[in-house]
Amino acid sequence: MRKVYLDNVATTPLLPEVRQVMLPYLGEVFGNPSSLHDWGDTARQAVEAARVQVAQLIGASAEEIIFTGSGTESNNLAIKGLALAQQNRGKHVLVSAIEHFSVLHSARTLEKWGFELSLVPVDKYGVVNPRDVRQSLRKDTVLVSIMHANSEVATIEPIREIAQITRESKVVFHTDAVATAGTIPVDVKELGIDALSLAGNQFYGPKGVGALWVRKGVRVMPLLNGGVQEGGRRAGMENVPAIVGLGKAAELAKASMAARMEHLARLRDRLLTELPAKIDHVVVTGHPQSRLPGNASFCVEFIEGESMLMLLNSRGVAVSSGSACTSRALKASHVLIAMGISHALAQGSVLFTLGIDNTPEDIDYVLEVLPPIVDRLRQMSPLYSKFTKAGKGGM
Repeated sequence: MRKVYLDNVATTPLLPEVRQVMLPYLGEVFGNPSSLHDWGDTARQAVEAARVQVAQLIGASAEEIIFTGSGTESNNLAIKGLALAQQNRGKHVLVSAIEHFSVLHSARTLEKWGFELSLVPVDKYGVVNPRDVRQSLRKDTVLVSIMHANSEVATIEPIREIAQITRESKVVFHTDAVATAGTIPVDVKELGIDALSLAGNQFYGPKGVGALWVRKGVRVMPLLNGGVQEGGRRAGMENVPAIVGLGKAAELAKASMAARMEHLARLRDRLLTELPAKIDHVVVTGHPQSRLPGNASFCVEFIEGESMLMLLNSRGVAVSSGSACTSRALKASHVLIAMGISHALAQGSVLFTLGIDNTPEDIDYVLEVLPPIVDRLRQMSPLYSKFTKAGKGGM
């Protein structure tokens, strides 16, 4: 049976080149980067070299990079740390309704700590209107966080336009770029933002490592108490092997980004075009043009996404339904609901996220095995039975 991995939104495979550079730091190069001897010096130099590589990926300065344990930790540090550091100016925070739960739940925690939270809506494509951001700003707004792109529906947000608005109001602006950094060009200076989160496992680096970029001069309050690692902004011994791997993955992503994007977009477009032609009552979700190159997202009417996932898995195909962080919750995606999609239709979401190893033959296989799966599930669906009877005058 053919095996096809199309769940790169959950995690990407580790590149051999990345694994190779990590290996010495899992063995003989074991020093603590904070130690004042040769063993520590070697580890510290590796961490600082990786800091440069990550900074170059996003057009930043190395000293502005804070290494973390994941994209989720980066978002927690950004939302809580930036808001707490600015609270003498006000306690109002603004985020979009479709943010990752690491942003939304962090913002809800701030509410418990005495902050006020406002959610910016999105349109039917998942796009945040900059005018809505402007209208939602208040004199006591101290932080805005809008994701660079949504990993579920692939929509890329107008971050530059929003950043112009926040700069005019002197409000700190963070963007969750976990879905974009290492995948599409990201330059923090061009975007005009103040802070950005990224994660290594989204661009063929190791799991369990991420980074937060904070523009020089912007204060962030540490969430972890302990030592003075990461310039006093994130205590705890650095995960040297993972950081080294993140740096190498960032270097490779920057060098091969254009070729990767072209390859992924070609496969994505086949899915977006050919899948609805083979299966009726399928809705493409996300923006038709301004979307990530490797994401093809759909809602299939009359059936549940989890059922499709399980049957596709039985045929050797890995996909997801909604966010990987909530895939076992069996709930409709908050992203799709915020876009105005009904709960019933949102339950039928399926997301194909392509990787650099995928081939046209992989797409052929998906287009071969999915239609019979959908047909089988619909034959068992009372919703589909009711629909077909209504179409024949039965209702």
